[in-house]
Amino acid sequence: MTELHPTNAGLFDAARRVIPGGVNSPVRAFGSVGGTPYFVASASGPYVVDAEGRRFIDFVQSYGAIILGHAHAAVTEAVAAAAAEGTSYGAPTEREVTLAERIASVASGVDQVRLTSSGTEATMTAVRLARGFTGRPRIVKFAGCYHGHADALLAAGGSGVATLGLSGSAGVPPSAVADTVVAPYNVVPELDDQVAAVVVEPVAANMGLVPPVPGFLAGLRQACTEAGALLVFDEVITGFRLGPGGAADRYGVTPDISCFGKVIGGGLPIGALGARSEIMETLAPTGPVYQAGTLSGNPLATAAGLAALEQLTPAAYAQLESRAGQFADGVREVLARSGFDAAVVQVGTLVGLYCGSVAEPGWVPVDYDDARTTDEQAYARLHAELLKRGVAFAPGAYEAIFVGLAHTPDVIDEALTSIADAAAASQA
Repeated sequence: MTELHPTNAGLFDAARRVIPGGVNSPVRAFGSVGGTPYFVASASGPYVVDAEGRRFIDFVQSYGAIILGHAHAAVTEAVAAAAAEGTSYGAPTEREVTLAERIASVASGVDQVRLTSSGTEATMTAVRLARGFTGRPRIVKFAGCYHGHADALLAAGGSGVATLGLSGSAGVPPSAVADTVVAPYNVVPELDDQVAAVVVEPVAANMGLVPPVPGFLAGLRQACTEAGALLVFDEVITGFRLGPGGAADRYGVTPDISCFGKVIGGGLPIGALGARSEIMETLAPTGPVYQAGTLSGNPLATAAGLAALEQLTPAAYAQLESRAGQFADGVREVLARSGFDAAVVQVGTLVGLYCGSVAEPGWVPVDYDDARTTDEQAYARLHAELLKRGVAFAPGAYEAIFVGLAHTPDVIDEALTSIADAAAASQA
């Protein structure tokens, strides 16, 4: 049993007795940054509060799922109302239809949507759907792009896989990845008539933050069209965060299949994939590609997602991008003033941080090899000093930084003061 008034250390000790590594997702264990993970007791707006009562300005934001701020009234009220009517039915609901309509109304190339319970499930289904639709076996992905932990897509993944220094995973037989080809990001690969799909993060947000170079996404679109392969955009992070149309709209490239998660659930577990009707009708029950999920379209998740999306007006997106810019510019300035070598990358509402010396001012990584030049030890020292000063970054050097609408200019200024102090202390 855990303590009545627990400490983070006490909770972590208890967790390690009953949960592998003490966590239910590996990066949370603080393995690459050191120290004891903080256990969140509550959250509100831009803040999380740990088991010991310490408050942090939170830039993890559930890895992008939180965009309005923690415990936003519109979301919590919608969830409470939905819960009062039942938490799961194993039967269709009206909100599933409404959420699918909302996604299809703004996502390029999407006529129909299938809801799932996670982003991993969405991308896994997209691969199966692409193979079933084309009748081809091979999948092309890019080094450093993370598409969840499905066997075929885990090779050369970023994010937590990069943090752990793994190229894949034990337990994945060679046969599972025999038809997975890994290419360098930002290079258009040659495709043959065995390729079912090219799967890509249109903005790579799991190896820090790597934007697509001009022509890369359009080149993928052309190559897939010419080869008869499907282009799959993994917009689990970028969807409804870079804007209502995600990266597809921002870069003007229409994929064949789009995968979503994070924001569309308002902080609750959800995922989705969408495509034109011709492709989606290959899924059961109208087609031969099987996919199912007892909790897919969960009534609490759809309620939360619809409530969150209702708040995301054009003005809200403009405000969010402005605040991300304020934060990115501010971090760049305070780190330089503190003599802390780093590069700060911004793509719309997303921010990335790379520690260590970089080739020249304005350096931006173009692939996984570039991203992995980040100084993980410097990041670990900075991370520890930030926690002491009440600022929470992700406990891994390959995660994006998420600014939300609850990060007001005053909160950002407060965070920048702490970041400046932490950067100086981390070099002492």
